[in-house]
Amino acid sequence: MRISRIFLYDEPAVPQINLENLVTFLKRTFRVSVIRKESIFAHADRETARQLAAARVFNYRTPFEMHTPTDEEIKIEMQSFSNSASNDGIVLYDGFEFQKIIAGLVPEKESTIDNLHVVFTNKLTCTFDYNDYRYHGRALICANPSIISTTGIVEAPAKPKDYYIDMMKNYTQGLNVDSVKEKYHGQYLDYADERLETIVEGYCMQAIFYHITGEPFCDLLNCRLHNAHWQRDLLYSQIEFGKICSKHEDILRRWTALNDLNC
Repeated sequence: MRISRIFLYDEPAVPQINLENLVTFLKRTFRVSVIRKESIFAHADRETARQLAAARVFNYRTPFEMHTPTDEEIKIEMQSFSNSASNDGIVLYDGFEFQKIIAGLVPEKESTIDNLHVVFTNKLTCTFDYNDYRYHGRALICANPSIISTTGIVEAPAKPKDYYIDMMKNYTQGLNVDSVKEKYHGQYLDYADERLETIVEGYCMQAIFYHITGEPFCDLLNCRLHNAHWQRDLLYSQIEFGKICSKHEDILRRWTALNDLNC
């Protein structure tokens, strides 16, 4: 699939994304025009707020059911458009419903097949898995536009098993959980984590490879396209290893050569 331009939509509540550096990285890697945009919700209206509130997930054990939002829920969504950092607690949104809403906000003149849109949000997207019949948080919803959830990056890949065991022990004993977080500090990605700047590069690459080939992920841990289910694997693939595998390097090399000819 040919790409003329990539549009990156900012999440102002998460400055660690560092969109300016991300633009430079993607231009260098894919040799296409990359355009920085403000938040996709910058000019959203009450109808968009209603749609988002209706896409909330309340029962993670059942497939998506459209929710009839209250005025208060719509008001909260409206407030998040101008101040997304004000979100209290974690709200789950059905990822496919969320993506459809986002698609409706992309300017029509830029919504062409050769333009790829990647939207950052701190809202938590999730999808229903019929294998275990429950919703799971997702860092990435692949489509056009693609959605990268910074909350999903933090919450979806699991932390070390012992972390959860120690947290449960402290809860049951009435102890402060901060000591557990300190014990495992650095072993998982946290909010406002400076490593997020590097991590989002990999998720952008996955979104772009999906657009190019239809396959966003790699089975190899030694590849930035690896679909990490554990924080340790995420940090290894994206930071410690920090590159794509030889197979995907070859795919990228051949694609950039063809894309250059078509541009």
